[in-house]
Amino acid sequence: MRIYKVKDYKEMSRKAANIIAAQVILKPDCVLGLATGSTPEGIYEELIEGYQKGDLDFSAVRSVNLDEYKGLAPDNNQSYRYYMRTKLFDHINIKAENYYLPDGMAKDDQEECTRYDNVIRTLNGVDLQLLGLGLNGHVGFNEPADHFAKGTHLVKLAESTIEANSRFFESYDDIPKYAYTMGILSIMKARKILLVVNGAKKAQILKEVIQGPITPRVPASVLQLHRDVTIIADEEALSLL
Repeated sequence: MRIYKVKDYKEMSRKAANIIAAQVILKPDCVLGLATGSTPEGIYEELIEGYQKGDLDFSAVRSVNLDEYKGLAPDNNQSYRYYMRTKLFDHINIKAENYYLPDGMAKDDQEECTRYDNVIRTLNGVDLQLLGLGLNGHVGFNEPADHFAKGTHLVKLAESTIEANSRFFESYDDIPKYAYTMGILSIMKARKILLVVNGAKKAQILKEVIQGPITPRVPASVLQLHRDVTIIADEEALSLL
């Protein structure tokens, strides 16, 4: 586990983007595991800038996303497919047939989970998986639980996650309560993992992830077992270490 301490969010975003860019340059047809939320936005801005400068070519890149809300259509402005299109995909030359997300409108939950696991398997796994860190230690939407979920599954979101998402929705009733998420085993099979964390509010949970026991009550703690994890965190997030 390599830990890079950076000054602030901008430096975190730049350094993380450089690592992803290096992966794309070294293996133009790589499979990227991508994340959503506020934390990766700066990273995607940096990657777009690299593409616009002519330094990056995403035409052969494939990507799989960690998760998607159940019940949100692809064109809903709060769906993660919409997020990825507007924050990254529409601004680079990745092919539409080369990026994958769970289908939030799937009628059969188990069938959708199996389908998505098969997508990842067909791509021969993920070369580099980008992760953010939830306040309760979740990665993707793998919430604290009694065991680590292996494959893609439908999860009931924790109240702390629902509360954190509330700023994006007009009312509590509008906030999705369930989501499809890539499982811990799928995440751990990625050849490289890049975890990005910023802000003082993440300091306690980041300390538990790095120094605490490996437990499904802190899902990201399982990253201690991965052979190639890079953590980039700002001074505030690392303030307790």
